[in-house]
Amino acid sequence: MPVSRDSSAEREPLYPDYPRLSRIYEQLNDDEDARVCKDIPEGACRHQPRNFFAYLVANTLSKVADELSSARLILPWLIGAAGASAGFAGFLVPIREAGVLVPQLVVAAYIRRLAQRKVVWLVGALLSMLALAGMAAAAGVLEATAMGWAIVGLLVLYSLARGLCSVAAKDVLGKTVSKTRRGTLMGYSASAAGVATFGVGLYAEFAVGGEGVNLTLFLAAAALLWLFSLLAFSRIEEAPGATEGGGNALAVAVKSLGILFSDRAFRRFVLARGLLLSIALVPPFFVLLAQERAGSGAAGLGLMIIASGLAASLSSPVWGRLSDHSSRWAMFCASLAAALLCALTAGLAWWDGALLESPWLHALLFFGISICHGGARLARKVYLVDMANSDNRAQYVAVSNTVIGLSMLVLGAVGLLTGWIGVAGVIALLGAVSLVAAVYGLTLKEVSG
Repeated sequence: MPVSRDSSAEREPLYPDYPRLSRIYEQLNDDEDARVCKDIPEGACRHQPRNFFAYLVANTLSKVADELSSARLILPWLIGAAGASAGFAGFLVPIREAGVLVPQLVVAAYIRRLAQRKVVWLVGALLSMLALAGMAAAAGVLEATAMGWAIVGLLVLYSLARGLCSVAAKDVLGKTVSKTRRGTLMGYSASAAGVATFGVGLYAEFAVGGEGVNLTLFLAAAALLWLFSLLAFSRIEEAPGATEGGGNALAVAVKSLGILFSDRAFRRFVLARGLLLSIALVPPFFVLLAQERAGSGAAGLGLMIIASGLAASLSSPVWGRLSDHSSRWAMFCASLAAALLCALTAGLAWWDGALLESPWLHALLFFGISICHGGARLARKVYLVDMANSDNRAQYVAVSNTVIGLSMLVLGAVGLLTGWIGVAGVIALLGAVSLVAAVYGLTLKEVSG
């Protein structure tokens, strides 16, 4: 039941079990009813401050760990610096993304057998920590080709482990944190991770001049962050949930795909998310354009990290609030902004190449597309969690992630088009798809608020 606010400084906290956390929680969620408990079990309401902050800390630390081991920036730089074949770098992003998404449909069937799903996240976190620790060891001991194979192999393990975390995280979030609070939580998490990433970028660009960055230490730090993230997530109080649908994994997986045909709202969401892949796929081409036009070397890594960190820290709270109000409109805004930015970038490449000789301009463009990518990613997560309920949320997440993972493997071949239309042409093409995503997103059913 809602609890009315008392303007007195001495009033009782809304969550008596957690007096200190309650007051901070109320300040971060300042509205007419801080004790809102929508779409979560009754028993979870009293633990909401604890769960909110445990999830916030765990999610933030895991995001920073992902940035320190980024398959788009850190690992390619590491492999290149070791003298390994450039062919290894081409496998990194597809493995990182598809490895997370594709197996989830089968994994979800096993998760359905568990009344409490946070244990799945904890297993994924442990495996993530071990994989990154292995990468750090390989980077410190092996050289060239041997290190390349080790990094790629351990990235497969890391991606699969992240898949366990991904399919369990949304289900746990939906059971422990109230609707209208989830976007705010993820916004704060992304913002805090962005601030940390910004600090890493400053260190990489200015403290050691880019060339002297020890990326082995980055990977070791990422592994340690996963350990702390595991400890934080273990503090979540999760109420038991439904266990139906936990039969044979492959049989359940095939049966689960049927919801793409029987559930129109979900099918339309998956199509919208597929169109949003254009925003996920385009950032590496911004990096390629920077290398092509500005001759960015290793020193440019710091500028890109700074741009990514600033984008997350400044925009994520805004995206979170907007998503809680209307995740559909948040997806539209992110898609439209990406389309316009891609058009601008391609236009500069075609008509005024001199401007693109500055690495700072490329960092600014990367900053913009990172804002769009973060907004689209956060908004579609909130939309899915809000559209689902406790009985079908894990299935929705697993089916959509599997379909999108397979789609990414196919659409990743867009890079082959650079031989015909150039990097700027690929950016323009993906920008056009983002425009379609914006228009289509407005036709989705409103589920937030």
